[in-house]
Amino acid sequence: MLEARNLGVEVGGRTTLADASFTVRAGDKVGLVGRNGAGKTSLLKVLSGEAPAAGGGCRVQGPLGFLSQDPRKLAAEVAGTGLAHVLSGRGLDEALERLEKLRLAMEEDPSERAVHRYSRAEERFAALGGYAAEPEVRRLVAGLGIGADRLDLPVSVLSGGERRRLELARILFAGSDVLLLDEPTNHLDSDAKAWLMSFLRAYRGALLVVSHDLDLLDESITRVLHLDEGTMVEYKGTYSQYRQARAADEARQVKLAARQGAEIKRLGDLAESMRHQTAKRARVAKTLDRRVAQMQAAAVGAPARRERKYHVSFPTPPHSGRLVLEAEGLAKSYGIQDVFTDVSFGVERGQRLLVMGLNGAGKTSLLRLLAGIGEPTAGAWRAGVGVSIGYYAQEHEGILAGRTVLDHMRGASGAPDTDLRSLLGMFGLVGDKAFQDASTLSGGEKTKLALAQLVAGRHNCLLLDEPTNNLDPPSREAIGHALSEWPGTMVVVSHDAGFVTELQPDRVLLMPDGDEDAWSEEMLDLVSMA
Repeated sequence: MLEARNLGVEVGGRTTLADASFTVRAGDKVGLVGRNGAGKTSLLKVLSGEAPAAGGGCRVQGPLGFLSQDPRKLAAEVAGTGLAHVLSGRGLDEALERLEKLRLAMEEDPSERAVHRYSRAEERFAALGGYAAEPEVRRLVAGLGIGADRLDLPVSVLSGGERRRLELARILFAGSDVLLLDEPTNHLDSDAKAWLMSFLRAYRGALLVVSHDLDLLDESITRVLHLDEGTMVEYKGTYSQYRQARAADEARQVKLAARQGAEIKRLGDLAESMRHQTAKRARVAKTLDRRVAQMQAAAVGAPARRERKYHVSFPTPPHSGRLVLEAEGLAKSYGIQDVFTDVSFGVERGQRLLVMGLNGAGKTSLLRLLAGIGEPTAGAWRAGVGVSIGYYAQEHEGILAGRTVLDHMRGASGAPDTDLRSLLGMFGLVGDKAFQDASTLSGGEKTKLALAQLVAGRHNCLLLDEPTNNLDPPSREAIGHALSEWPGTMVVVSHDAGFVTELQPDRVLLMPDGDEDAWSEEMLDLVSMA
């Protein structure tokens, strides 16, 4: 069980939640919803103990599993294989390592003491379910779309999507009593999402999930906590039921606020008309003033701002030569591990190339090479005449701690600050957001900042690696539409079938082999499964 009492959360000196109390009991499936920047991720960090509360506190009964949005931390902290990392969810990695050390020691010295120590360690390993654990782990990661061969590789060589799936597998394998999941369907294909939703429906612990995946919210939750403008409101039912109830509440609130406002104005006008008449009427006016003040203090406000309708536009790109990108025999390896080999393709001005493949097939590695980050192991690529490349990295490694949002925009363009702030406003990063430490932004806000930097840079070739991850539905719709209308050249990696369909790519590059296919209706079906 998870219980919060009078909880407060602050991000970058801004209060995102004040005096909130709620409980998530065993069997509860709760969705935490709100616009990008409302403070959902920050609240999960506080509940997990990763960040301090700004007031009040929370209590957790039983083991807790927390899936963060950021897979970079995992890559930096984990040195072993993927299998060992998932086993660590139950402490079996250490138990297995100890068992192996005692086995080697017993072989060197088969004394009664050594045999006894090994036997005790083996009994403990078996009691923890160690001998049945590896098949269970392999079934779990297969459900999440991680290939069996990838599980035995070091975590450091896995892609960002694979690392995130691996961490999700570790959390689910641990069997925690409380799960806090932040955007768990990022990087999952349709089969893996279906598997995860089935798992969450059957989960008997306390679940609190942040997601913009409407299918997940409709199929796997039974309650909604709506977070916005520092307040939290609870709704029972699925996400669709919450949307209906929220709309009805807002309509009632608008009407009530209008009635109260009209009555306050009527009494205020009446008091003002009586104020300079007789002494008796002046006393009545003062009484009315007090009543108006009381009504103003108790009046409901207008509803918290509705989901903003964004109107994003990418400027017409500078002209480039006909050939924008050309690759011949590209290969990339990390140590002895080949990521992809012999990839060749060409992209012409205005074309949209979709890069597809399973996690670990090398899609991100390919885009990083085209962005000039690192060198290929073999082969070569070149950009055409007049080509300016802008790269959107799915892990936001270009967004640095200690630098403000506006500083990041200045690094992308020499335009005046007024123009840069106007551009930030187009992406919903308004007001004091410009001066906030960019590392404290939510995942969705980091996505918007990175895209705003691309716009500011006036590039004519965009490399986009999962550009819609973490975006709320209105933002995803607006940004997807803006990119679909943009006449420049794009190389795109995405698991978002709706976004890809709207983008209407001209060709598909299937990784890791680098096979090219013409875009067709059949490929749309493939996108929904890949």
